[in-house]
Amino acid sequence: MKNFTSRRSFLQTSAAAAAASAFTIVSPQSVRGSQANSKISVGLLGAGNRGSSNAGIFQADPRAQVTALCDRYPDQFERAKATIKVENPRTFTDIDKFLTAPDMDAVVIATPPYLHPPNFEAAVQARKHIYLEKPIGVDVEGCARTLAASRKADPAKTIAVGFQARYSPAYLEAYKRIKNGDIGEIAVARGCHLVGDFYPRRRSFPNPEDDRVRNWFTYRALSGDFIVEQDCHNMDVLHWFLEGVPVSAIGRGGKKVRRDWDILDHISVIYTWPNGLLVSYEANQVTVGTINAGEEFTGTKGLIKMTRDGMVHSKGFKPADKEEFPVKREITIDAIENFLGRIVSGNPENAVERSVMSTCVAILGREAIYTGREVTWQSYIGPMI
Repeated sequence: MKNFTSRRSFLQTSAAAAAASAFTIVSPQSVRGSQANSKISVGLLGAGNRGSSNAGIFQADPRAQVTALCDRYPDQFERAKATIKVENPRTFTDIDKFLTAPDMDAVVIATPPYLHPPNFEAAVQARKHIYLEKPIGVDVEGCARTLAASRKADPAKTIAVGFQARYSPAYLEAYKRIKNGDIGEIAVARGCHLVGDFYPRRRSFPNPEDDRVRNWFTYRALSGDFIVEQDCHNMDVLHWFLEGVPVSAIGRGGKKVRRDWDILDHISVIYTWPNGLLVSYEANQVTVGTINAGEEFTGTKGLIKMTRDGMVHSKGFKPADKEEFPVKREITIDAIENFLGRIVSGNPENAVERSVMSTCVAILGREAIYTGREVTWQSYIGPMI
């Protein structure tokens, strides 16, 4: 069984993938599935909860079929197959053999976040369409590595990142209204992600390495801490709607409930965007009974508030002067349908560069929290990205 975490393993993976791609003649039909008018063959790398959920959406789409699963731990496969509702996919614990399968058109990368950069590099070298789960990486170095790999990708391949809000009709409508000046000039913005204990409870494994890897979400070096692993969704919306990245960040955080974990359970950050625009961000994973997650943009003529349930546009400052634009379904479906549509139509997109910036907004906030001082984009992110 291949060790997904070792550098030697990754280098071997990359070399094998590169060799395979060097001797593969790519047909014109390759952007539309392994055969013309056939379903797009999709492989899942990382058969945990999130990856299986994504793969289930692919499997339910008539344009796609999940044909392969790859995970370091074979005990993941049966649960993944049940979630995806697929009966006989090929299963791999060897990432080399998985990525070089000639009849696999697209790969979903849903491994733990610290593995996203090397796994993405290998998938690019194998010349697959790629749906990469967020975040891009857990640190600036990993983001820079993914960005460099994306710039070497086959331009005919679609590369999407799991920032689903970019494809939600409600979010797209909100962005359009803000850009049209419907709320006037933005004066202040904020975001939040207040939820209960989001992660599954730790499980114990006799092998120390397995115990660490399989409980990756409890370690800041493997997950990026929850501001990066989870809250990068909000940071992507802020980066998108404010059309740029912050100048600096200050923040604080701590542990009040999960004291034995290596990650925090509550944070507060104040970002300064260009022109002195202040953006406050609050998140925790200890809120009981409710979920409050979204973004809010207050302008000189009104306010737009976004959540996973949809948009609320307050057109003045009276409670009755508002319009609601609800979300019709889970927005991950919108993102995956867009990904498949681009493959079928031959209209590729590479979303990595903007996604790197969004991930780095979260990393900047984390650095401010960890150091307890103001951290600037130019000094911390700029030299690497």
